[in-house]
Amino acid sequence: MDWIAVLSGFGVGAIVGMTGVGGGSLMTPLLLTVFKLHPAVAIGTDLFFASITKTAGSVSHHNAGHVDWRITRTLLAGSIPASLATIALMHFTGITKGWASALTFSLGIALLLTAVTVAYKPIWQRLGLRLERYVPDARKPLLTVLCGLLLGVLVSLSSIGAGAIGATLIMLLYPRMASHRIVGTDIAHAVPLTLVAGIGHASLGHVDWSLLAALLTGSIPGIWIGAQLTRKMPEKLVRALLCISLVTAGLKVIY
Repeated sequence: MDWIAVLSGFGVGAIVGMTGVGGGSLMTPLLLTVFKLHPAVAIGTDLFFASITKTAGSVSHHNAGHVDWRITRTLLAGSIPASLATIALMHFTGITKGWASALTFSLGIALLLTAVTVAYKPIWQRLGLRLERYVPDARKPLLTVLCGLLLGVLVSLSSIGAGAIGATLIMLLYPRMASHRIVGTDIAHAVPLTLVAGIGHASLGHVDWSLLAALLTGSIPGIWIGAQLTRKMPEKLVRALLCISLVTAGLKVIY
């Protein structure tokens, strides 16, 4: 057992438990910098990590009635085809140096976008309420599918986006939805999307299975402990530290 991987999984799990931000925002940069994986392998491994760790959360939110399955299905109508198309393009072209550069750049951009969504979290709902007058209900299904398309491509290229970015897009389109339903709907959408994208990357040989097992061993208790700590730590402090970490990781990946 690789104890560095177990401890890494524990640390990421604890942060996810405290902040609710998807593990991909933290795990993929860790796989690149600490474990020195190829960008495609880091992304594929993290996609399976995300799909497994979020399954329990999805079931829990479903049992509590916190998932809007209509919105989830509409998002999936865009994200799954987009993910399949992105993976198919990788199969068709092969993972060249150009793809490696594109994956790394996409990862850096996704990290910076996640930092923005976390930093300005209180603002997005107010912005959504202002936009509501310009976005009638009849247009929301199409816009939701388009958001799914964006997330499908972003997640397949970077493994990031199904968490904080997905929740922010839902909040912008449906600002009157209760926060716990936004979180539940976002997680329910993330599970099949990350699984499909993960299977696609696995078909290209982009998953380190032994490392994945070690990461999961540490993440499960880490998520539980993080959920307990979140009650004792100031939210603004946690959010600020997370944003600094995301921006630092994003700039390092890009440059």
